[in-house]
Parts: sequence; structure tokens; C-alpha cells
Amino acid sequence: MPQTEKDTLRKDVVRTGRKFDQVLQGAREVFMADGFSAASVDDIARAAGVSKATLYSYFPDKRLLFIEVARDACRRQAEAALDLTDINAPPRDVLTQAALQLTTIITAEFSQRIFRICVAEVDRFPELGQAFYESGPMLGRDRISQYLKHAVSRGDLAIDDIAMAADQFTELCKAELFMRAVFGIQSQFSEAERARVAHAAVDMFLARYSA
Repeated sequence: MPQTEKDTLRKDVVRTGRKFDQVLQGAREVFMADGFSAASVDDIARAAGVSKATLYSYFPDKRLLFIEVARDACRRQAEAALDLTDINAPPRDVLTQAALQLTTIITAEFSQRIFRICVAEVDRFPELGQAFYESGPMLGRDRISQYLKHAVSRGDLAIDDIAMAADQFTELCKAELFMRAVFGIQSQFSEAERARVAHAAVDMFLARYSA
């Protein structure tokens, strides 16, 4: 999407007002239950406990509202999860922490629902997919990249292409979990299942990139 259009979308979102969070919460409930296309403005206003006029004063159209819901929820989830508290710990410890957090995000009900909505609508509204990517996967990628740069500078890891390595790490954390969740084969994953994938991801990553 051209930068000017993206800027326009952001400017159209009114960020002031005491009912802004209330509108977002109501929209989140309806979008997650009905998807983007089936969600109606009437239902969103009802769930938020506001009038349609109030809703439109914040968001001129439904696309803008969904984009803000996706951005807000993905950002909160990524910031809460990818919190690498001790980046000076041994790489296996830090990466295991990150992998366990990633497998939890990947299998979360919200992540799966928002992913399906974005994929279903991306041909008509490419900005939906872009908003999801920038607020979720890209944020996580950037945080992992920052750690990898730090580990390389300390001599703990040997990586030439940080961005590629960060993407590889994330993909390793999806093994066995992501496709089963996306296709509805499995909706609940135990801590043991997530840990198995996380530890295997770290083993393979370190086998390639340990200094």
C-alpha cells in the first residue's frame, strides 16, 4: 500500500475520547465472533455500549476499526510475550524463553482467528494483512533480531544474516503446531506439546548458529 494511503488511514482514526477503549473492546468481540465481512456496525455499537454516531466519530469505516483492533491486540500480545528479560544469559536460555513464548502466541485462539480473518480479506483489503503483520509478526521479528545482534556482538552466536536467522527461528517454532491450528485439526495445545516444539527449535537453531 502506498505510504500516503497508509498515513491517511492512521490519521482517520480518532485517538481521543473516553469511549475509545470501549469501542475497541466491543469491536474485538464482534470481529472475533463473526469475522470481518459478517460483522455489522450495529452489532459492534451494541457490544461496545455506544451509539453508531459515537462509533463513527472514532472510526469512519469498518476497515479502520478492524485495523486498529488488530494493531492494538497484536501489539499488546507481542509486547507482553516477547519480553527477553535477561539478554546476557546463555543463548540457550534466552532462545528457549523466546521459543516458549512464540509457541504460546502461535497457538493462541486470538492469533489464529485474526490470522484467518486477514487471510480471508487480504485480496480486497491489503491493508488488513499489512496491519496484522506490522503489529504482530514484524514486531516479534524485530525483537528477536535485536537479541541476535547482541549475542553476535558478545561472540555467543555466529550469524551473517540476522534478519534471515530471526525468520528461521520463528518458523522453527511453528513446526507441528501452526498448520494443525490453521486448518482446525487441533485447537488446544498442552504446555508439553509447546515445550517439545520450542526445545527442538532451539536445538536446531543453535546447531547452525552457535559460535
